[in-house]
Amino acid sequence: MRLSARVDYALRAAVSLARPEAEWTRADQVATAQEIPGKFCESILLQLRRGGIVESRRGPDGGHRLARPADEISLADVIRAVDGPLVGVRGQRPEHVDYRGPARSLQDVWIALRASERRILEAVSLESVASGELPEEVAKLSTDPAAWR
Repeated sequence: MRLSARVDYALRAAVSLARPEAEWTRADQVATAQEIPGKFCESILLQLRRGGIVESRRGPDGGHRLARPADEISLADVIRAVDGPLVGVRGQRPEHVDYRGPARSLQDVWIALRASERRILEAVSLESVASGELPEEVAKLSTDPAAWR
């Protein structure tokens, strides 16, 4: 799995809005706190707003905040909002690719990969990342020395 800079920045921006004390936060504050280029951060926050992850308000007391409680927004939700489906093969969903001959089983591999990604990314909420209290399955996988190689 390869995460684009846009997805990485979107996840970091969303997590920064998940802080309990975060109410309306300006885009420049998110950009500075997460070291995201300013215009890029504004673009990402717009995508997150269109995806229903954040809401925004104009004015001196305006900014951005999560549209739902942080424990109801998964990492998968954020990724889908900025990058589309979790696993794509040449721009298609895995169930729509067609392989022939000995490569036929690749479709099953891509579907299994998507299921595995979903199991992790849908189980981890913005709140769990912001609080550092990851689900047990994720914490266990991340402490396996083989996962770091």
